[in-house]
Amino acid sequence: MRRPSWRKLVLVGAMVPMLALSACSSGGRQPETNTAAGSSTVTTPRMKIALITHAGAGDTFWDIVRKGAEEASAKDNVELLYTADPEGGRQAQLVQQAIDQKVDGIAVTLAKPDALKDVLQKAVAAGIPVVSLNSGADVWRGLGAFTHFGSDETLAGAAVGDKLNSLGVKHPICVIHEQGNVALDARCAGVKSKVPSTEVLFVQGTDMTQVSSTVTAKLQATSDADAVVGLGAPFTLTIRKAVESLGLQDKIKIASFDMNGEMAQAIEDGKVAFTVDQQPWLQGYGAVDALWQNKRGGFKLGGGEPVLTGPSIVDKSAAADVLKFAQQGIR
Repeated sequence: MRRPSWRKLVLVGAMVPMLALSACSSGGRQPETNTAAGSSTVTTPRMKIALITHAGAGDTFWDIVRKGAEEASAKDNVELLYTADPEGGRQAQLVQQAIDQKVDGIAVTLAKPDALKDVLQKAVAAGIPVVSLNSGADVWRGLGAFTHFGSDETLAGAAVGDKLNSLGVKHPICVIHEQGNVALDARCAGVKSKVPSTEVLFVQGTDMTQVSSTVTAKLQATSDADAVVGLGAPFTLTIRKAVESLGLQDKIKIASFDMNGEMAQAIEDGKVAFTVDQQPWLQGYGAVDALWQNKRGGFKLGGGEPVLTGPSIVDKSAAADVLKFAQQGIR
């Protein structure tokens, strides 16, 4: 499949203003409605959009995605129904519930695309437009979405690999916190494409104690490891503490994907070397706004191509600027 152009990054930057709203629900709960009464800036009829992600409990990344979606909903006169479940079959059930509710649009993450294929075909057959976000950059067209908002994960992984090479890293460990998640697999594959000696370590991301103990055991058994790459801010911050507990913080560099306020501060303080930001606020905002634009005028944002929101390397030189936005909850 042809890779999307980097120039599409400009499309998102020109598309939206930036502000902040509220927090994420736990997996599998009933839909939570964003009413935003009186805050709409449009006169188009009220519409209902379901945002269905594979968010796991405690992953702050999804708080930021949801904030972007809620701001777009408030602007666009949208009733937003947010649900999440990290297990593919249960996420598919949430999509079916949205179809049964006769929503006007579905925004969905595609971390487990095989589990969602059939139910998304039902959505399209029912005349419900679909956009994907975050995960599924290589499969969204085949699953019925008219555009995708996110980062090219293999490209992002390669960017991390290039950065590690520039720092002299020879033997990194890439930590995957959710087995079967194609986006996380692509990230580590991208790193390995640039640093062939990269090892992959699987941990259970829903249990931070297990994340810490597994990484600790791996580092104790791998004397030549000189970097650990976490694939999400909360997991990387746990990994950093494990490295420090072993007294290896001067030997092992910490790198990450994704951003939150604590991550930005850790980079500013020199405790994490860098992260790759895919700007999740824009993913949530863009997905909802694209469905609204499609409803009001038949527009298809992206023109049949994905809209890239990243990757963007954030290191100490940029951390202070990002931190002020992270403190607002939008980075």
